[in-house]
Amino acid sequence: MSTNIADIRKEYKHSTLSEKDVHPDPFKQFDKWWQEAIHSNLQEVNAMTLATATADGMPDGRIVLLKGFDENGFTFFTNYNSAKGHQLLENPRACLVFFWAELERQVRVSGLVRLTAAAVSDAYFNSRPEGSRIGAWASPQSQVIESREWLEKNEEKLKTDLKEDTLHRPPHWGGYVVKPTRMEFWQGRPSRLHDRILYTLGVNGPWKIERLAP
Repeated sequence: MSTNIADIRKEYKHSTLSEKDVHPDPFKQFDKWWQEAIHSNLQEVNAMTLATATADGMPDGRIVLLKGFDENGFTFFTNYNSAKGHQLLENPRACLVFFWAELERQVRVSGLVRLTAAAVSDAYFNSRPEGSRIGAWASPQSQVIESREWLEKNEEKLKTDLKEDTLHRPPHWGGYVVKPTRMEFWQGRPSRLHDRILYTLGVNGPWKIERLAP
């Protein structure tokens, strides 16, 4: 097997994507692909790259988990005091990228970001396993800490201090919604001549659908 990075490649031939086949509504098109991904039993099917930027334009990215979507946008939850939380406060715009390798598909979602309602964040937080709820209190996400042992001691202390009836959502933790202005659906094709269908939201009109060159 070659160890040359430049020699690593795959020929995509799973499916096709045509303008006449996509739904006029990109959320319904996403739901179609989402259902196919779910029924394909992909691991971490809801994993997505979240790309943000600071106020001066320095980009950043990381994997987070999608926790819901509808016509209002795509929802995820995190620590408001994390690096991404500060970036979204400075620059409330983001891009989400889903890559479902087994289906040879990628979806990019770009748009504006807002906080979810407190009740939505409360409901999701209360649905999490107890360990995850304690972890949200225990970890000062993105801050420098002295050691792994410090984190584990903090967790153990909070396990004692926070009882089930007082284990409420921390004020620094909750949800965000990315409301798209652009959504692109990418289907891998042979010879790198991939199918790319772009939806762009008009100012006062419906979604515009265009094909992009690969």
